Amino acid sequence: MSEYDQVKISKLVLKGDKKKGKKRKHKSKKQEKPTEKIDKDSIEHANWWKVAKIEDITGPVAIEFGKHTYVKALDNGLFTIGAPHADYEGPYPEEILTAVVINERKIAFKSGYGKYLRVEKDGNVTGRSDAIGAMEQWEPVFQEGKMALQSATDCFLSVDDEDDSIVAKNKSAGPQNMVAIRCQTVKQDTTSKEVPVEENGSLEQVEINYVKKFQKFQDKKLRLNTEDKSALKSAKDGGYFHETLLDRRSKMKADRYCK
Repeated sequence: MSEYDQVKISKLVLKGDKKKGKKRKHKSKKQEKPTEKIDKDSIEHANWWKVAKIEDITGPVAIEFGKHTYVKALDNGLFTIGAPHADYEGPYPEEILTAVVINERKIAFKSGYGKYLRVEKDGNVTGRSDAIGAMEQWEPVFQEGKMALQSATDCFLSVDDEDDSIVAKNKSAGPQNMVAIRCQTVKQDTTSKEVPVEENGSLEQVEINYVKKFQKFQDKKLRLNTEDKSALKSAKDGGYFHETLLDRRSKMKADRYCK
């Protein structure tokens, strides 16, 4: 049988039949992959990209005035404008803040010293707050590709011309109030918002979570405020939820940040 296996079997060709040539398969043109858009601005800032909406403002950020100059935290609780950086150089550690989302309109910023940025009555911006209240909340205002940061006093963030300190004294936003918030985190789908662990559950449970987190009693017994909790709902809708929680804890003298 081995001899039969070696016989090449071919198709029977009758007289008069023309041999059909091999059809050449035309190579389909490869679909050209869309070229990825290169963010030159981000590359020039060491991959710190410019945010375009409030949902992008999360995690480590830097507030840039002009080009390559960032808001810088000082160890005395004040802020100044840092020295200009060269191209392809990112912000220094003291120029990096942490953004905290308050609600759909407002955010807070924490310095590297663990304190929140606050606008004072005189318009000076300080970083000495341990908790987020109304004066620690900032609203990014976007218009025609530009952005300004509005404080709780309705004044916009800027740099003082005399001493380069950071202030919020202008009621209307001009060129001196235009900023860029730069972020280094990977862009993610913002349809699902990350909720802090303490804010899971009902308003009552949220208050209990924060009391457990900040209570100063060694016996670990909860001291809860028994006042009407309806104020918590209006505070959450109004954007001063954390301040109200702190006030309620302070009345019970149950918070380590209470004076």
